[in-house]
Order: sequence, then structure tokens, then C-alpha cells
Amino acid sequence: MSYQKIITIEPDKRGSKPCIRRMRITVYDVLGWLAAGMSFAEILEDFPELTEEDIKACLEFAADRERRSVAVITKE
Repeated sequence: MSYQKIITIEPDKRGSKPCIRRMRITVYDVLGWLAAGMSFAEILEDFPELTEEDIKACLEFAADRERRSVAVITKE
């Protein structure tokens, strides 16, 4: 699966945050629900417009973003 086909970023929507399939549900919304302990099934029940593939795309997006993160360490 490639999250690039699911995650969209639009300048005029949700402050340019990454969203799912042009909806107003952000990647960060989904990650927050997962972090709060919601299961895939609970998220899908509460948000029937989402799919399991959408949730997995959010996780893939977060993993990819983490891999690309660069830490800058400075000595004072």
C-alpha cells in the first residue's frame, strides 16, 4: 500500500494538515484516536466513511515522516 494515494494535503483545508482522501479527517486525528486506545473497529464504527486501509495509511505516513525526521543537536 502507498499512503500517497490516500493522504492529501490541501492548502485551504485544516491548516494544510495531511488529511484522508480529501476529507476533513486528519492523519493526526486518527493517530490520536489510536494513541487513546481506540481499536480499528471502534474508529470505523464511529467514522464509517473511513476504511481500514485509511487507518493503515495514517500509520504508514507517520512511520515515513519519522524516518525522514532529522534531529539537530547543538552544544551551548
